[in-house]
Amino acid sequence: MLDLITPFLVNSAVQAITPILLAALAGTLCGRVGVFNMALEGQMLVGAFAAVVGSYATGSALGGIVCAMLATVLFSTILAYGVTIFRGDAVVICVGMNLLASGLTAYLLRQMFGVSGTFSDPAIVGLDKIRIAAISAWPVIGWIFSRQTAITWAAWILTALVTIMMFRTPLGLRLRGVGEDAEAATSMGVDVTRYRIVTVLAAGAIVGLAGAQLSLGTVSIFSEDMSAGRGWIAVVAVMLGRNHPLWAALACVLFGFADAFSIRLQGQGLPNQVTDIVPYLVTLAALVLTHGRRRRRQDPTITASP
Repeated sequence: MLDLITPFLVNSAVQAITPILLAALAGTLCGRVGVFNMALEGQMLVGAFAAVVGSYATGSALGGIVCAMLATVLFSTILAYGVTIFRGDAVVICVGMNLLASGLTAYLLRQMFGVSGTFSDPAIVGLDKIRIAAISAWPVIGWIFSRQTAITWAAWILTALVTIMMFRTPLGLRLRGVGEDAEAATSMGVDVTRYRIVTVLAAGAIVGLAGAQLSLGTVSIFSEDMSAGRGWIAVVAVMLGRNHPLWAALACVLFGFADAFSIRLQGQGLPNQVTDIVPYLVTLAALVLTHGRRRRRQDPTITASP
């Protein structure tokens, strides 16, 4: 029994990490061009709903993924143009987007499918698990990695690609320049507005993948507000990682294992009201600890009491 706990826990953690990691990756991209994206929760919810609609309508998981990405890109235009063309406050716009996503998906669920709460149907095609023969033969690792979807693999590949692009290419240099000093970037001939709009929209497509993983990856259903705070955890991961994809990914790993651990605690008989708060307690603790360390670095006079 004990030898089954670790693989099960790791498998659950990997599944929990994927949507948070993709959302955090999108958040780091936005942050690098000077747009603080707090709408990840709403974007993920829109992507999850569109994925179910697309899969149900086309009879294909790929159709669901495409619909999720397109719908989230369209939804992201509110933030992209709101903070650039209309010079709106990013925080206010993002709060409005989160509220809009919650209400809009609930409304469309009733109008399109005549149900409220949760929608499930045999016509919804979920994501297949990718099994690599060479890895599947390994005793523990094979058991874990043969139960992941293509989006899970894509999440880590995208993390590596975005990191390389961000710090090893001229495009990444321009993106960082836009976020660090927009006026200097403009003086060098960089179109700051265009870079910000395109980056926010591309980040929206990535969050669409997160939504598709959420609704089609493990269970092929849509529930109202099924993002359940994952977008906010991704925002925290972006803050902890300070807009660096790899550090944000490490934060997502921590939160993913906390989520998997909470599920494991439910299996031990603890009430869900207790276990559901575990990921958020870990998130809060990580924020407090990192904030304390940063304060001590900025002010050497702050020392721990004896």
